[in-house]
Amino acid sequence: MLVTRKDLAKTSGKPGKTQLINHFLINENWYLVDLPGYGYAQVSREKREKWELFIRKYLLTRSNLMCVMVLVDARIEAQKIDLEFMEWLGEKEVPFVIVFTKMDKLTSKKIQDNMDVYKKKLLSVWEELPPLFFTSAEKKIGREEILQLIEDSNKLFKP
Repeated sequence: MLVTRKDLAKTSGKPGKTQLINHFLINENWYLVDLPGYGYAQVSREKREKWELFIRKYLLTRSNLMCVMVLVDARIEAQKIDLEFMEWLGEKEVPFVIVFTKMDKLTSKKIQDNMDVYKKKLLSVWEELPPLFFTSAEKKIGREEILQLIEDSNKLFKP
């Protein structure tokens, strides 16, 4: 959605398609990095644990990492695994935002109900919420806001 190239990264109806760290150089200017999912991937527990280790190592050792975008399906209420991962990011001082996906698949009421639950759970642990983005790949909702975040972040990066 961000680069308007549907075929840039492989997607699948079956979670667990991404099994490696994939780097995409965008406009010869910045990298978009696709990491394996850690939640609903339909793979063995052993493989999921291995992914978790190399994802965490990657996130902690990237000196030029500007922001992690934690993608969360807006149709599903707050999951323990997502909340734990976000808490870990906060503890390790890894900058992140939450990107709620598939916003076009819900009614306004259901979106509000899900967001209220998410915010309540996050604020039970956090003093303030991380930035939240609401997106739909199909309708390009949230695209400009995320691109602005990337542009603003890139201005801060000094190689």
